[in-house]
Amino acid sequence: MYYVIMKSHDIRENLATEQYLMNAKQFDEPLLLFYYEKPSVIVGRNQNTLEELNQKYVEEHNIVVTRRLSGGGAVYHDLGNLCFSFVVDSDSEEFGDFKSFTQPIVDAIHTLGATSAEVSGRNDMLVDGKKFSGSAMYTRNGKTFSHGTLMLDVDMSVIPNVLNVPEDKIKSKGIKSVKSRVTNLRPYLDKKYQDLTVPEFRDILLTRLFGVDDVAEIKDKEYHVTDADQVEIKKIYDDVYNNWDWVYGHSPEFTTKKRKHFDYGTIDARFDIKDGKIANVKFYGDFFGPKDVADVTTALKDKPYTSQAVKETLDGINTNDYFTNIPKDDVINLLVP
Repeated sequence: MYYVIMKSHDIRENLATEQYLMNAKQFDEPLLLFYYEKPSVIVGRNQNTLEELNQKYVEEHNIVVTRRLSGGGAVYHDLGNLCFSFVVDSDSEEFGDFKSFTQPIVDAIHTLGATSAEVSGRNDMLVDGKKFSGSAMYTRNGKTFSHGTLMLDVDMSVIPNVLNVPEDKIKSKGIKSVKSRVTNLRPYLDKKYQDLTVPEFRDILLTRLFGVDDVAEIKDKEYHVTDADQVEIKKIYDDVYNNWDWVYGHSPEFTTKKRKHFDYGTIDARFDIKDGKIANVKFYGDFFGPKDVADVTTALKDKPYTSQAVKETLDGINTNDYFTNIPKDDVINLLVP
C-alpha cells in the first residue's frame, strides 16, 4: 500500500487530488490518502445543496461548500476532522462493502484506548453508540475509492447551525441527510493520547495500518504530488469542486416557499428552481403596490438562486412600487436563499 499526505487545507483541492490520483495515476498497490481542511460543508452527489445547509450561516462564516462525486449525506469538516480515502481496483472489493475499509481503522483506534469503537450499519463508525465517522464510495473506470471522516476534535457547536436549514419549506427529490447523534473521538482515547493533534493522530493511524513503529519506516511508500500533477489537479479544482454549476446547479429541481407577515402586508413567494436557477417565481399575499409584481418575477427569472444574484437583482428594483411601505431590506432578506 502507498500513502499520500495532502498539504492543502482546502477540501476542494483535496477532493480534486483524490479524483486525479484515482483516474490519472496507476499504482501497483492500493493507495491511502489523508487530509484535513478548514471549515467546509461537503454534500453528496445526489443531494440538493440548499436543502442541506443554512446558506445564510455559511456565507456569514465564510464556510466553503462543495459537492463530492460519491453519494451519501452532507457533512461538516473543520481542522479537527481527519479525512481518509482508500483507492483500490474495483475488482478487489465489492462496491458498498465499507467494512473492508473501515474495520482496519477501527482496529487502530482500539489501540488508542477507544475500545468501544465499532463499525455500524452500512457506512458508519460509532463509539459508545454515537457516530464519529461516516463513509462514502465511488467507482469509475476500474477504480474505486472509499473515503470518510474521523471526528477527533470538531467544533460541535457549528454543526447544528450550518446543517440546519431554516423553515423555508423546500421540497425536492434530492437525497436527504440522515440525522445522527455525533461525537468527537478525543474523549474516548487513553489519557496519554488526549492531547494528540490531527497530524499526530494521522501518523499513529499510519503506523498501525502499516504495522510499523514509526512513519520513518514507510517513507518509501509515500507518494509526493508533483508539480505536473498539481497542474492537472488545478484543472479539476476549477472545472468541478470550485464550480458553481457543480456545487449548486447540479442540485435536483426543487421548490421553496418564502413567506412573512409585515405591518403593511404578507409576502408569500413560491420559487421553482431548476439547474440552480430561478425557473419561475410567483408572489401571493395581501401587500399593495402601484405596479404589477409580475415585473419582479420577470427580473428574477433565470437568475442563479444565490444570495448575491437575488440581492443584486432586487437592488436594481424600486421594491416600494410592488410592496408599498415594506422596507426594501426586509423584502431582500425574505427572498434571498
